Amino acid sequence: MEAILADQSVGISELKANPTAVVEQAHGQPVALLNRNKPIAYIVPAARWEKLLDMLDDIQLAQIVKERESEPRVKVDINAV
Repeated sequence: MEAILADQSVGISELKANPTAVVEQAHGQPVALLNRNKPIAYIVPAARWEKLLDMLDDIQLAQIVKERESEPRVKVDINAV
């Protein structure tokens, strides 16, 4: 048995019949795409995908900051030419 990591799911046939309706009925939430009752992919609305990518960028930047915390600091004058 496989976990379905979405509140909604759809079969391939139903998706092929009307993909726009599937996305609209999800109301911005991810939808599991099933083949023979097993999840093979997740459909994520564009706005949600962009938000996820922004969150991943933030996590990566936070890791860089944490790694560099112990490095010596350099004074910089933003008004210097």
